[in-house]
Amino acid sequence: MPSNARAGSLKDPDVADLFCKDDPEKLFADLREIGHGSFGAVYFARDVHSNEVVAIKKMSFSGKQTNEKWQDIIKEVKFLQKLRHPNTIEYRGCYLREHTAWLVMEYCLGSASDLLEVHKKPLQEVEIAAITHGALLGLAYLHSHNMIHRDVKAGNILLTEPGQVKLGDFGSASIVAPANSFVGTPYWMAPEVILAMDEGQYDGKVDVWSLGITSIELAERKPPLFNMNAMSALYHIAQNESPVLQSNHWSDSFRNFVDSCLQKIPQDRPTSDVLLNHRFLSRERPITVVMDLIARTKDAVRELDNLQYRKMKKILFQETQANGPGPEGGDEEEEEAQYLMRSGTVNSMESSQSVPSMSISASSQSSSVNSLADASDDSEGEMAMMQEGEHTVASNSSIIHRPTNQDNIYDDPYQPEMEQVQAPSAGRRRAYYRNRDHFATIRTASLVTRQIQEHEQGSALREQMSGYKRMRRQHQKQLMGLENKLKAEMDEHQLKLDKELEAQRNGFTSEADKILKKHQAIVEKETKAALTEEKKFQQHILGQQKKELTSLLENQKRQYRARKDQLKEHLL
Repeated sequence: MPSNARAGSLKDPDVADLFCKDDPEKLFADLREIGHGSFGAVYFARDVHSNEVVAIKKMSFSGKQTNEKWQDIIKEVKFLQKLRHPNTIEYRGCYLREHTAWLVMEYCLGSASDLLEVHKKPLQEVEIAAITHGALLGLAYLHSHNMIHRDVKAGNILLTEPGQVKLGDFGSASIVAPANSFVGTPYWMAPEVILAMDEGQYDGKVDVWSLGITSIELAERKPPLFNMNAMSALYHIAQNESPVLQSNHWSDSFRNFVDSCLQKIPQDRPTSDVLLNHRFLSRERPITVVMDLIARTKDAVRELDNLQYRKMKKILFQETQANGPGPEGGDEEEEEAQYLMRSGTVNSMESSQSVPSMSISASSQSSSVNSLADASDDSEGEMAMMQEGEHTVASNSSIIHRPTNQDNIYDDPYQPEMEQVQAPSAGRRRAYYRNRDHFATIRTASLVTRQIQEHEQGSALREQMSGYKRMRRQHQKQLMGLENKLKAEMDEHQLKLDKELEAQRNGFTSEADKILKKHQAIVEKETKAALTEEKKFQQHILGQQKKELTSLLENQKRQYRARKDQLKEHLL
């Protein structure tokens, strides 16, 4: 699609074919918001024709960076259409309505990160093996088709009702390998991805590294370096040794699996298909491991939500008393503490030590990440939903206030019990019922509320990352302009130098020709003079020889005459 095409335009047939033509509001009912992030919101919904439960991610492409948002939607839809594997989220279609894309996928109960949040303790090793194995099957499928996920972490490993493990959130994925974009979530990012900011390429082995970090996350409730800010963590990942499991109670095979995933040099790191044969994953384990974990988590969620519900009901009851003193809430606190002791959790529901997912996790519905700034856009638990009995003010502070007669208390899918409570300033009783048919989740209402706050608290970081991205792009643009300017100047100087050299060469040639001609004239003159002298000398020699011969001849003539005279005298 041309980059200058208007967002939402379906004039291009290839783009139009990506979207269904029907009105999604007529196809899907019972929409209940189960997540929220910078990209939009995620909803539980029911197909009115098949009665099938689905998840819908609504992504708006209006407002700022409209074309960029539209391009991200196109990219994610194209990627999802290519996926055909049991361990990747199943795509059902995409619809357009009023500058919003409705991305429909299969419904998942939640993510592996939600398990950590609910139980407040690490997973068991056999559970980690089962979840990691399912995720690795999905990665091996992607890598076999030259695709890279680029954002593997517990928040993007999803679980379905039958206990299937699926990869979700393909907003950061690359459809080609090797790639060189700086993409992902900082704490899970492979060293070669960080180094690709300047130069270099990477392949599917970056997902193997991220899976190793995810294994540590499932075993320790947070990834390594999570106590650092993102920029410091990136530096440490690129410069320091690979992390390892901290506790000694893990098996040698698990430790070896993590070490294999976290080989610093990509050439030493195994591929996803090779890693599938590792003994940590091939060990025998019950086939119901994930299903049992989901069942235990759903029970914990139900109990925790019931506790919260009863707390809110007591608050409402207190507010209905016009002048009477309200009873203390010690009973509920004690009840919750007792439950947490029974369930084996180690922290309270408001614990700040939990691991906030760096991207939206529930039901595989998370925003695409195309850069460090975009990765930050998915950071700090973008799943957002109003806690039952509590509402958030529509502001950046996400302040929680007590309900009034205008508030629709418990009007969300997390309502745990079907009871009637009296509104504080209304003269009538209102029923707060919610149809829970087909709805299931492993996420508590308080967890979702806290993630709203974490998302709001992460706004400053996302803005900082966005500023860093803009500054880096501007710097790269300026650097490229400077390089082009210097290259043009260098070419100009080179041309000038070549001309000067050519002129000097021509001057040297002309001077050499003059000297040669002058030398040749001198040589010719000297040769001519030498020949003249030689000729004179030869003439002189010939003259001398002629005189000598003449003298000799005269002597011989005199001798002959004298001899002749002697003979005459003798004869006489």
